[in-house]
Amino acid sequence: MRLSNRNKASVYNSLSTLLLMIIVFGILVFIVNKYRFNILGIESYLLIIIPILMLIIFHLAGRQIFEYDSDGEALNFKNRNVVPFLSKPLHDEFPKYKLLKYDVISMFFIKRLYITVSSKNSGSTILKYQISYLTRKEVNDLKISLNKVVKANKEKKD
Repeated sequence: MRLSNRNKASVYNSLSTLLLMIIVFGILVFIVNKYRFNILGIESYLLIIIPILMLIIFHLAGRQIFEYDSDGEALNFKNRNVVPFLSKPLHDEFPKYKLLKYDVISMFFIKRLYITVSSKNSGSTILKYQISYLTRKEVNDLKISLNKVVKANKEKKD
């Protein structure tokens, strides 16, 4: 099964650019208000604070682009940001038989995928992916696919 939200990259890039433009516009209006008109008073700080908070929430939600491929004998995970210099892209590929378990954690607007993979050195390794920008249907499809792999691995061990 293949799952990708790469086709939404332009939307996320536009949203990021729009938020930056709103911040710049808010700073300009704040400066003009502060030194020329002084109409808003202390509320003028909201012109800067609210857009910055929105941008922080956008980036705290995690990497926007998530790709998953379970076709063949390996599982392939990719997770990257639309703005390349903000965070290092993740790319992991490993055989299906190494998948031990997975967890999807949801807190408010943040969703994370934790994959536990068997490892020769330490016994197991936990891989972390940010899936906040996947739709509910995409998350459910991902869970179904991973459940199949985990179930098949348990049957092989027994």
